[in-house]
Amino acid sequence: MKIDDLKNIIFSDEDNIGTQAEFFPIMSMEEEKIMNQEVIPETLPILPLRDTVLYPGVVMPITVGRNKSIRLLKDSNKKHIAFGVTAQKDGTVEDPAPNDLYTIGTVANVLKTLHMPDGTTTVIIQGSRRFEIVEMTQTEPYFMAEVKPFECSPEIPRDRQFKALIQSIKDLALQLASAKSTHMPSDTSFAIKNIDSPRFLVNFISSNLEVDIKEKQSLLAEPDLSVMAAELLGILTRELQMQDLKQQIQSKVKIDLDKQQREYFLNQQIRTIQEELGETPNEADVRQLREKASAKKWSEEVNGVFERELKKLQRMNPQMADYSVQYNYLEYLVELPWNEFSKDNFDLVHAQKVLDKDHFGLEKVKERIIEYLAVLKLKDDMKSPILCLVGPPGVGKTSLGKSIAKALGRKYVRMSLGGVRDESELRGHRKTYIGAMPGRIIQNLKKVKTSNPVFVLDEIDKVSGNNVNGDPQAALLEILDPEQNASFYDNFIELDYDLSKILFIATANTLSTIHPALRDRMEIIDLNGYLREEKHQIAKSHLIPKQIKANGLKSKDIQFSSDIIFNIIDNYTREAGVRGLERQIASVIRHKAVHIVKGEDSSKKVSAEDVGKALGVPMHHDEDEVNHSIPGVAIGLAWTSVGGEILSIESSLSRGKGNLSLTGNLGDVMKESATIAYEYIKAHSNELGISYDTFDLWNVHIHVPEGATPKDGPSAGITMLTALTSAFTQRRVKDRLAMTGEITLRGRVLPVGGIQEKILAAKRNGINTIIMSVDNERDMSEVKPEYIEGLEVHYVRNMTEVLELALEKETEVNELDYNRFLREPKKEESAR
Repeated sequence: MKIDDLKNIIFSDEDNIGTQAEFFPIMSMEEEKIMNQEVIPETLPILPLRDTVLYPGVVMPITVGRNKSIRLLKDSNKKHIAFGVTAQKDGTVEDPAPNDLYTIGTVANVLKTLHMPDGTTTVIIQGSRRFEIVEMTQTEPYFMAEVKPFECSPEIPRDRQFKALIQSIKDLALQLASAKSTHMPSDTSFAIKNIDSPRFLVNFISSNLEVDIKEKQSLLAEPDLSVMAAELLGILTRELQMQDLKQQIQSKVKIDLDKQQREYFLNQQIRTIQEELGETPNEADVRQLREKASAKKWSEEVNGVFERELKKLQRMNPQMADYSVQYNYLEYLVELPWNEFSKDNFDLVHAQKVLDKDHFGLEKVKERIIEYLAVLKLKDDMKSPILCLVGPPGVGKTSLGKSIAKALGRKYVRMSLGGVRDESELRGHRKTYIGAMPGRIIQNLKKVKTSNPVFVLDEIDKVSGNNVNGDPQAALLEILDPEQNASFYDNFIELDYDLSKILFIATANTLSTIHPALRDRMEIIDLNGYLREEKHQIAKSHLIPKQIKANGLKSKDIQFSSDIIFNIIDNYTREAGVRGLERQIASVIRHKAVHIVKGEDSSKKVSAEDVGKALGVPMHHDEDEVNHSIPGVAIGLAWTSVGGEILSIESSLSRGKGNLSLTGNLGDVMKESATIAYEYIKAHSNELGISYDTFDLWNVHIHVPEGATPKDGPSAGITMLTALTSAFTQRRVKDRLAMTGEITLRGRVLPVGGIQEKILAAKRNGINTIIMSVDNERDMSEVKPEYIEGLEVHYVRNMTEVLELALEKETEVNELDYNRFLREPKKEESAR
């Protein structure tokens, strides 16, 4: 049959060069012989094909869309010359370079050109001889290459083995063509039966196979016909086996294909394929989980739950959404340290050394830890206490937990509770929820891989109360109850977990915001601020070496004398802790480091001049606060969440109608204290030497400085009364004297809290005399002797004693008229 007489050519219109089509070319051996004798020019235009390979003698339609390809075909038609066709290595490349093309291709001739309605051009081409690209000579307007004929075996083998090979290829190809699920055109069986040339038969079948482009190109590049036929037989065998396997899968799964059933059908196909490969994907997961579970020390209850849940996992398909949830749950079960404990170090001497080395002072906490170790060593089994360290910022509450862990030889965990609003963060989410996970308690235990770490619950006073997301404080009740936490229930794990061996250490700045029931479960240990001398020792032993190292220096490069340290403490810091002190020391060291790097300063010692340049003008002046030359000013002692502070209370008189004004951002309790003090003075004016109608002629103004800071509490009562009495009598309050206490209308002085913090504040600010209620004398027994050293403390029962101690003796009458008027009672009053 001649090529010009080819009929029934069917093609499909697609937007890719190299579109495969159904066709029935039948080439005789004589025509093939003539085709093989054609001379190949030394240079050929090269047309790249995407996703297909052209074989000798095979006819196929291609849709031309690229400008280069259209230009090449036009020039080929005009000049009546052949062109070369090569396949692209990557069909997704729109504008291929020479390196993107295979070097083995086929010479092609145009049989027919069709212009399609959508503007594209479809060309029917036929391959002739194979060639090999020697060198690409041009890329524009299309590729031109220097080529040479591809050398291959000219003779067709005549032995029986080759004939059997060709017959096997023909039989397998016919079976594939008859299969309904194959991509090979079904009508190609007509052409396969009528082809008598073995070489053309191999080329024709290779062209119609739906296999990877690399395999097709490999067949084209094989010079030996016998080897090419053997490779083709292997590909046909594999494709036929795949068809048989598909039929087996389809025969196993016979269901109606609605939406849900279709998904199930596809999953079953995947599962069957995986079984044929020898292993399902979840078998590896199950094996790993079992290996980890074999080493666990969990109870029978936990083991029973694990086995039950593992069987569920085995029955689940890995493609299901619930598979990952189930696997994640089981992974948490085997990763948790069930009944796994680190060994405690019972060396009390070692523990004391570690605690003393890391923290200066804090004797109560250290004593409690040593007691705990001693009892644990004797009893070998006890529930861990729940310690709550309460104190101002910067006194070492959080870092103390790490030191305790080091002393005990336990793992250390820290969890910040500041701003926690969701109860699920502690108890976890139920695993049925999307993205469910355990609470942070269980997560941290998984991380440290032990069930008895030192667990620091930082900022427990900042945790939120009841809200729309539950009550985190209520969740802490179970966690921090030694009688309940042996069976802590996490919503994700859904099993009881023993937390009783954990040493929980909570930290807080104040107890006032902690739920009473939660506070009752903890052993409260107060951490007070540091004295001036203690800060000096902490700076010398800890802060300065730490900052020298942090700023790239060595201890030999810089030296701080005690005077310089005290200078920074007194003039640049005013705090209970040492964080601010550390920042100031770091500033001085950085300032010194600049001069050391520049080579400007050879002195290793830090001078007062260096401190002044690094930190600027001193921020605090003790003399201005505690010394006052005018009447109406008194110093009180106040407690705040960051430690004790001194409180200056000012009062003044102005002509008016006896109105009382209060300023300074005062709370209700403090306003009531001012009113009580004013009423007490009015009621005891005779005893104080004040005219009875003075209060109708003068307005009283009480101000507490630092008006932006809220202030409240009853402890400023005696300070306000003293300041008012000083203003009315013009008797100045003694220097370096401070007081604290609540007053009543009868003049009694009641006790107040925060005595130790207030004493420390007095020491920091240069106070040497303190007045307080006699009932506060019992609180002084808990104050360290060194805190009281240098202080003169007076215990009083009523305001008369306070005024005698606080006010200077009678002074000369002030020149101002209103002062003279206040000090001279009217004759009418005297007559009475």
